[in-house]
Amino acid sequence: MTNWRIRDFHSADLDGILHLWETLKSHNVEPVYALSEVLASCEKDHAVVAVQGEQVVGAAVGRAAHDQGWIVFLATLPEYRGRGIGTSLLAAVENRMAPHGLNKLSALMPESETRVEAFLGRGFALKKNLRYFERTIPVQRQELGALGQLGGRVLARDLWENVAGMRKEKELLERRLVLPLAEADLADEFGVVPPRAVVLFGPPGTGKTTFAKAIASRLEWPFVEVFPSRLAADPQGLAGALRETFLEIAELEHAVVFIDEVEEIASQRSGEPPSPLQGVTNELLKIIPAFREQPGRLLVCATNFIRALDSAFLRHGRFDYVIPIGLPDRQAREAMWQRFIPAPVVDDVDVELLVDKTEGFSPADIEYAARSASQRALENVVYGRDSDGGLASGGALSVREAVRKGPSTQDYLDAIGDTRTTVSAEVHQDFLEDIDALGRV
Repeated sequence: MTNWRIRDFHSADLDGILHLWETLKSHNVEPVYALSEVLASCEKDHAVVAVQGEQVVGAAVGRAAHDQGWIVFLATLPEYRGRGIGTSLLAAVENRMAPHGLNKLSALMPESETRVEAFLGRGFALKKNLRYFERTIPVQRQELGALGQLGGRVLARDLWENVAGMRKEKELLERRLVLPLAEADLADEFGVVPPRAVVLFGPPGTGKTTFAKAIASRLEWPFVEVFPSRLAADPQGLAGALRETFLEIAELEHAVVFIDEVEEIASQRSGEPPSPLQGVTNELLKIIPAFREQPGRLLVCATNFIRALDSAFLRHGRFDYVIPIGLPDRQAREAMWQRFIPAPVVDDVDVELLVDKTEGFSPADIEYAARSASQRALENVVYGRDSDGGLASGGALSVREAVRKGPSTQDYLDAIGDTRTTVSAEVHQDFLEDIDALGRV
């Protein structure tokens, strides 16, 4: 005759669940679900305990998800094993979950757990050749509200891989920024202090914003872009709104914070009387040291005109690196063209010629030229063109005929010829001088 009984879980049983958990660990059994998940399911989902007197000697915890049920936790004290308690616990928790209309009840057990008789006794089948995969979502549910209020978001995980070309810049950012932030414990062993703030500078259209987003994607951290122009409308003023925004960012566990065209709020301070923006610059200079004290964050400021920034803004102690992002070299331009040219026609296009013709083009210029060529080719094929560029007689071709064609080398050359480059020779020369004078990598 048994001297134990099964009943529903009560909040007072938490210590008993904790004791069962610790007992498993002491016998070198690593539970599949984290303790926090088990305790949460005890309170919110379905849990039963086996008690002898007032002592919890076993427990089963289940969770229902649509028509699938999962056993989150099953344990019995060692001295009570072999008495059928495990099988009874599984039967009881299954009964509690039955009203959900489950089609299947499943359980994941650690490989080191050899006592599976309770499952087999309840008719569970042991599935062979299965592997358990687990991934931790980088942004927890409780952070989503704060992130939404800041206008932040979690970016696609493939942005880093999708940055075409720019190999040297990517390698530099990977080594200086991503590595010490993603491997913080390893960096600490080597005495490396992870970066907290960087400046990306270079001519317009060279991909500074793209790189900032790609860094967030690579780290799997939320991306929060701060727009000073929007904050300026706040009743407390731009400086106050900026301070409040960074206080809210401090509530996030991780974040890449991006300020584009930072020269608008951190320009050289001069003049009598002081301009209204000087107060904003002063506030930003106060914010950065406080921001640097918080781990798991990276401030990325981008500027097209680094010479316009206040000298105090760039000094050591505020920004770890001042990194140039310039025009793409030959290898980078080739990678960009390979990406933008449709796969069905890329072998028929003289990519090397396009690379030659786009020296001095920014990534944005190349993308514009590629898209323009595709649009022109589509119009030419669908509608037909006469020698003067007007619509040819005969009307449009069928869509079936049109999709068999694509942009030609000449389409791309025509688009390149009509593209007005973003960066002039003078601006590029200034950039090269700024690398020597202000760059810090």
